[in-house]
Parts: sequence; structure tokens; C-alpha cells
Amino acid sequence: MTTLHGKTLFITGASRGIGLAIALRAARDGANVVIAAKSDVPNPKLPGTIHTAAAAVEAAGGKALAIKCDIREEDEVRAAVDQAVQRFGGIDILVNNASAIWLRGTLDTPMKRFDLMQQVNARGTFLCSQLCLPHLFQAENPHILTLAPPPTLDPKWWAPHTGYTLAKMGMSFVTLGLAAEFGPRGVAVNALWPRTLIATDALNMIPGIRADNGRKPEIMADAAQALLTRRASGFAGQFLIDEDVLRESGVSDFSQYAVDPGAALMPDLFLE
Repeated sequence: MTTLHGKTLFITGASRGIGLAIALRAARDGANVVIAAKSDVPNPKLPGTIHTAAAAVEAAGGKALAIKCDIREEDEVRAAVDQAVQRFGGIDILVNNASAIWLRGTLDTPMKRFDLMQQVNARGTFLCSQLCLPHLFQAENPHILTLAPPPTLDPKWWAPHTGYTLAKMGMSFVTLGLAAEFGPRGVAVNALWPRTLIATDALNMIPGIRADNGRKPEIMADAAQALLTRRASGFAGQFLIDEDVLRESGVSDFSQYAVDPGAALMPDLFLE
């Protein structure tokens, strides 16, 4: 399979950033895209809503379904999945993209922030997977792709922001478990993570981080597309890096993805 034409993707947090880039790449193939995110009305700090994302997907050649959904709420996710299946007849691919971030130390992490990260990142990934799986079993080439890093127990990644690392590694460990449980049943359960910082609006809200030192979200979208068109059977439990995936697909020039081709690229978290 070389395209996602006619496939239905359920993407969490797809109103902006990497989630939206993955949605638009799939739309160019003629895919059906379910945009499940909280952003129903414009946020002055973060541009993009489920409705602007849906319009962009349609303009790119796909079919869109915008659903306001907080993935912390089981009933909302269940309703969103039911709506997706009703509209498109099934779900072929789940992309667990939604994620909350707070890069502070323990004494500077309010429990409200800690709870949000655990609920959205690890629990949200588990919940969306749990509710999509019965439909994925019916799909011809089912994939779950989670935006999570290779698991690490290196203390240098835990000391600066234990709460965030725990939440992000939670997504990685959920991927590990689901891959072992459902890989043998033909579902490709894998994770994708960027080699460098990715210039998103969320990144701009982190003090001291400059988008110039990163790449555009399109690199993750192209890598995701390469993975999601692979044969699902026998492909599970992999923690893949965007650059490696694209090199394997024959890409050697990554300058097209640079925000500022002259700036030094900054590696993303959790990678050496």
C-alpha cells in the first residue's frame, strides 16, 4: 500500500502542530480524517481549531470530521469513536498525538499540571487505543501510531522534569504493552519521535526555546505517512525516529524541513 486513499484516520490533538500536519499529509492522499481535539473556539495564544483544521483537510483533498473531544473524558472519546465509525464506516488508523507538556522541576510543578499530563498523555493514549481497537480489528491494515520517545531510564531525562518525563514515558510504555498484546493480532502498534525540535505553536510557549533551531512539522507528517502505509502484519513495538524513517524511504536532503537552514538544529528531548 503506497497511499492512504480511502483510509480513515482518528487523530487526537489534530487542530494544530504535528497532528494537523499528519492530517494534511493524509488528506493529500484522499484519506478520511477525524480531528478529535479540545480546540472548538480560537485561543489567542494558540491558533487553530478543529474547524479550521477540518477546512484545511477538505482543501487538501481529504474528507474531514471535526469533533470536540477531551481525551481525558471516557464518554467523550467513546462518542467521538462512534461518530467516526458512523460517518466513515470504520477506523483504519489511530494517531495518538495529543500531549500536555510542563518542563519544570518537582517544586515548580503544580499538581493540577502533573495530573493533566498523566491524564492526557499516558491515560489518553490508553483510552483512545482501547476504544478504537474493536474497529481496528475490522480494518484491512490497522495501525496505532503514538508520538512518544524511545523508553529511557537515564536519570538525566528524569531529573529536570520528572512529571513530564513520567507522562511521556507513560505513552512509550503503553505502546510497548499494546504492541506485545495486539501485534500478534495483526495491529501495527508503534511510536514515532522527532530527531530535532519541531517548530510548533506549543514550542513557542516554552521560554528559551527558539523555533529557528527546529524543523517544520511536515517532517513528522512525511515520516508518519511512510509508516502508516506499511503492511501492519508483523510490524509492531518499534520506536522510530522521523529522520531514520525518511532515510529508509530514500530521503537524503533534509534542508526542506528546516525552519532556518542556517541555524543549528537542536535535538529533541530524550535523544542522545
